[in-house]
Amino acid sequence: MNSKSNHKIENIKYKMRDSRYQNGSVLILVVVSLIILVALGGGLLTITYGVRHRAIAMKNETVAMLAAEAGYETAIFWMSQQDDMLSALQDEAAGTNEKLEFSDGDCDYKIEFYSFIGARPVYRVVSNGHSGMFNKTVDVLVVQAIGGWDMGLCRVPAGGSSTYPVSYASGEIIDMLLHINKLNDNPDGRDIYISGSPQFLQAVGMGESRYTDEGSDKYASVMGLFDGGICFDQPDSKITNESAIVEKVERFKESTAGKFKFGPAANAAVSNPLPAVQLEFFVEDGVGKVRITNDCTVRGFKQSSDSSTWDFKVKPGTDGTEYERYDIYAYHLMPEDADSTGERFVSRVEETYVTQSIGDSESEPGGQIFIEGNVVIGSGDVNLPGTQDAIKGKITVVATGNIWIADSTVVDGEHDADGIPSQDNPNVLGLIAQGVIKVVDPGLSDASYVDDEPVEPEGFKYVPIGRADKGYSAGSHKRHLPDLMEVEAAITVGGGGWGAENVRRSPYGDRKEDGGYPDYLIVRGTIAEVIRGVVGLIGSDGYIKRYYLDERLLQGVLPGDMWLQGKYIPAPAGWHDYRPTE
Repeated sequence: MNSKSNHKIENIKYKMRDSRYQNGSVLILVVVSLIILVALGGGLLTITYGVRHRAIAMKNETVAMLAAEAGYETAIFWMSQQDDMLSALQDEAAGTNEKLEFSDGDCDYKIEFYSFIGARPVYRVVSNGHSGMFNKTVDVLVVQAIGGWDMGLCRVPAGGSSTYPVSYASGEIIDMLLHINKLNDNPDGRDIYISGSPQFLQAVGMGESRYTDEGSDKYASVMGLFDGGICFDQPDSKITNESAIVEKVERFKESTAGKFKFGPAANAAVSNPLPAVQLEFFVEDGVGKVRITNDCTVRGFKQSSDSSTWDFKVKPGTDGTEYERYDIYAYHLMPEDADSTGERFVSRVEETYVTQSIGDSESEPGGQIFIEGNVVIGSGDVNLPGTQDAIKGKITVVATGNIWIADSTVVDGEHDADGIPSQDNPNVLGLIAQGVIKVVDPGLSDASYVDDEPVEPEGFKYVPIGRADKGYSAGSHKRHLPDLMEVEAAITVGGGGWGAENVRRSPYGDRKEDGGYPDYLIVRGTIAEVIRGVVGLIGSDGYIKRYYLDERLLQGVLPGDMWLQGKYIPAPAGWHDYRPTE
């Protein structure tokens, strides 16, 4: 075979080998490609599964968190409906431990007492949300909100079931947090009444909406008056809830020391006798003291016509919807032998101190005095030692009847340049009445006076209050209150409004203030009232308001737990949410 033939044969063999090599490479590439595609497909499936799984997990985790928060909100709403939270927990009322079911999950929550901040109870709400395999917990410490000036209605009683709007007026300064419950009036108008340009220096809360059902803005023309802003659709204060007042008063009575529980009798032979205890606070040699006179008789004075004055209180059993005239303070008498029988005695304020105890928790100690009847606060005795009508210590006075303010009443200790007690001032006074709390008119006339001196029934002695008029003796009934009239206290009026007695509706006035109109009534503290009480008639009679918030009272320094806000808020640094480890 020649070389040419051999070359062809070799060439054919080479091409056959090359073809086999090429076919093998293609096969390898195909196999590698398939492997890569399988890997990519598996990866994509894994990623897709992971994303889906993560989405499901995130959804369940979110649902668990929302369920936990829903449980917390339900618990807070339940708390807002209770007359008294401590009593509800002690009675193990239904609602303190509940479970809620949702379409994608569920939750369980528990409410319990936690501790005290000063005298202010702290509650703990623990809500556990569940969805699938996920759990979330909301653990919050909450306290009852404390207001500045809370009222059921911004109106005054004008008859048995009628009310009259009372306006905030030019010249008035309201330097308090203000809250007004919703009035279900028809047609729907503003629930706060304005005359001129009063000054609202702090936040205002309204139970009503800003808009009518038809969408009209009721507040557009007055929004500029509210320097601290205004919030709408706020929870109602419980000041109009009689059962809430009764329950808190009863618990206060139970925790008060026996020596400082009084049930006075009115035994003096006067018209319209009303039983009362007189409290005269003073500071002697740096020690806070109170002179207590039991079994006083107040001579009640009732105007003959509903058109004469604004002296109404809430009719019991009506939750602030019906009103009646009441016997206002004219003067009072004490038993002649009160000092020898022990009905009149002096006590250090600290002797009234008690401590609230719940489980292993104790509140800071504070003074408590309870009166099944009426109270007269203030002294007209120029011989009382030390600084008169000054409170040194922490004390709350609760009366089932009325509390009558018979002179300026202030706390001892440091005050800021604006006159408000300093933040580090430890002295504080609380006044709570199931009736009314009013500044009296110490100069009312009475047919039983003879030669300007009050008649003293056998066995009793007239007790002057306020200040003697110029030219009259200290024992005369010709008396007046100071101008400025100052009250530094947390004032809670369960049976009507805070204000001044014997303010006439007619254009003339005959209240016994010091000097001519205007006179100023200064409150440094807080106020809660079922319905507005009249303080003065603009341009004629009574007082002009100057109300200032004592911010110490928002910190729970007042003994007795008599707060009535329907709102519960997280304590400072009190909110915690987390995923349980168990």
